[in-house]
Amino acid sequence: MGNRAGGRRTGPKCIAIVGPFASGKTTLLEAILARTGIIPRQNPVSSGNTVSDHSPEAKAHAMSVEASVATIDFMGDSLTFVDCPGSVEFAFESDAVLAASDLAVVVAEADEKKIPALQLILRKLDDLGVPRILFLNKIDRTAAGVRDTLKLLQPASSAPLLLRQIPMRRDGVVIGSIDLALERAYVWRDFAESEVTDIPNDEKAREIEARFSMLETLADHDDLLMEQLLEEREPPKDEIFDDLSADLRDGLVTPVLIGTAEKGNGVLRLLKAIRHDAPDVAATARRLGVKEGDAAIVQVMKTIHTPHGGKLSVSRILSGSVNDGSELWMSPNESARISGIYRLLGKDQAKLGSAKVGDTVALGKLDGVKTGQTLTNAKGGTRQLVDLDPPQPVYAFSLRPKERKDDVRMSAAIQRLAEEDPSLTLRQNQDSGETVLSGHGEMHLRVTVERLEGKNQIPIDVRPPAVPYRETIRKGVVQRGRHKKQSGGHGQFGDVVLEIKPLPRGSGFQFTDTITGGVVPKQYIQSVEAGVRDFLKSGPLGFPIEDIAVNLSDGSYHPVDSSDMAFQMAARLGMKEGLAQCLPVLLEPIMKVEIATPSDATARITALVPQRRGQILGFDARPGWPGWDVVEATMPQSEIGDLIIELRSATSGVATYRATFDHMAELTGRLADQAMSQHAGGKAA
Repeated sequence: MGNRAGGRRTGPKCIAIVGPFASGKTTLLEAILARTGIIPRQNPVSSGNTVSDHSPEAKAHAMSVEASVATIDFMGDSLTFVDCPGSVEFAFESDAVLAASDLAVVVAEADEKKIPALQLILRKLDDLGVPRILFLNKIDRTAAGVRDTLKLLQPASSAPLLLRQIPMRRDGVVIGSIDLALERAYVWRDFAESEVTDIPNDEKAREIEARFSMLETLADHDDLLMEQLLEEREPPKDEIFDDLSADLRDGLVTPVLIGTAEKGNGVLRLLKAIRHDAPDVAATARRLGVKEGDAAIVQVMKTIHTPHGGKLSVSRILSGSVNDGSELWMSPNESARISGIYRLLGKDQAKLGSAKVGDTVALGKLDGVKTGQTLTNAKGGTRQLVDLDPPQPVYAFSLRPKERKDDVRMSAAIQRLAEEDPSLTLRQNQDSGETVLSGHGEMHLRVTVERLEGKNQIPIDVRPPAVPYRETIRKGVVQRGRHKKQSGGHGQFGDVVLEIKPLPRGSGFQFTDTITGGVVPKQYIQSVEAGVRDFLKSGPLGFPIEDIAVNLSDGSYHPVDSSDMAFQMAARLGMKEGLAQCLPVLLEPIMKVEIATPSDATARITALVPQRRGQILGFDARPGWPGWDVVEATMPQSEIGDLIIELRSATSGVATYRATFDHMAELTGRLADQAMSQHAGGKAA
């Protein structure tokens, strides 16, 4: 492969800031804003005054709970940064953002415990094909050498981690960095621009060794550079920068820059690397499959419902341009008109008249438009570029407004929240009548409830959702059910003989009749079945009944007093009296669970499963995930409710699981008594 001169790409860029929880992403953005003069000073996250963590929920928990957007001008270029949450519970927030971003800055630190979380992030970037720079943060606290740190982090990355800077130390303390491409030294000054100096004599040998290692990696993809190294000729600096940029763009390397965001150290060099090396919007559009043309293509990255301005769709303009008032098409039959275009800086908005290719802006009041959708000004719509696939929920709350009058308001508010966060799932449990909200962890749902109560002023009662217990019978019986009532005029008469017997597990319900001689007229047989089915909704233990067969074998009728309702009542009476003799027993749902976990935590996970009445089926390496396992088990659904909390506690916050229904199993003794008591208490409430 020959030398790939690229030159600097210009135009607006969009950069996602990602990384494990508490790695310093919000601090880095705050440092960028302060260094570029957008804000007067850099505020720590603990102050609650950062541009990014501006929502009440982010301030209350001192963590990012949603993606936040900030657009700046730097050296004549427009750069939009999107600070994405680090917690795995809010990870889906970044999917639509990353898809339309030109580059990801991955903020990491030398912490072995965070490597699995880093691996999750880098794996997502691989899947989406997004180029990335790794910013090795908190370098002043790193006791290990920087190359030892890279050896620690390299297993998380599919592409080689390419060191572009090395720390400069004095008396064991990091005082600055040496840029291996520029061959310059920078002495850091807290919250100020670094001082450029010559490389100290005692650092030169280390710099030469590290620089040669960087060039060797670049030469793997550049024959001319390889030739220059073999002939011990010094390659021109502009060619080195072109190689760095091209290899980054092609995903062949992950350049590593160093700094301490908390003090603003290393931030300016990072900005300059982004400005020079980040691909432009044309490369991102090609990655997403946008065909060249005159039409505007708009990719929606996030949805926000503001208290006063209504709905905003944070969007990247991948081609063309849009104006305030432009009509955008979602599909051949659906369109919406832009009402306001805004440049964002956290919660602050600046109104614009138009947006051009590359811009990341908020488009006002696009009703019906969802996060992840692709819009166009070409009538009829366009192909959807991004397929958002939320992971299976792992935690759920049953929600109920404290005041019944808020039922409708709560439903509408939850729908708005689900628009903002498509990873939320809302459903109505037909058995229990509950409104069940599902998400990706306790904090995820807690923040959602806080938004319901804070932003929407709706007090909410929260409880674990009901487990869908069932009941069945252990033996059969033949039972007569007779309903007879005389109250002047026509009376009521229905008489049935029911043969009730258990069926194998999973059979459901079967109804038959062996009536002969018309002792129960045909028009009333359906009435008997309807009465039986109605009774099965709640059996002797209080739960729906299954795995049961009922045969109508005999009965009698009255030519005047018999009716549909009379035979339904007779059937219900026969079921009530008969089932009490059939040894009713509770059934609980058993789920098949697949737990994805880092391998070093597999033993902890396999020990945890039996504590929750689970049974290990086996475990194996997770395909395509070095250092991860998948543990397969069966576990009662009642034990899964808060399983994710314990899994993540055992795995530094990264384990997850998928659960599917497997079978129903008998539940007896104390646990059955507890289930029936809770069910009765829930009905009373």
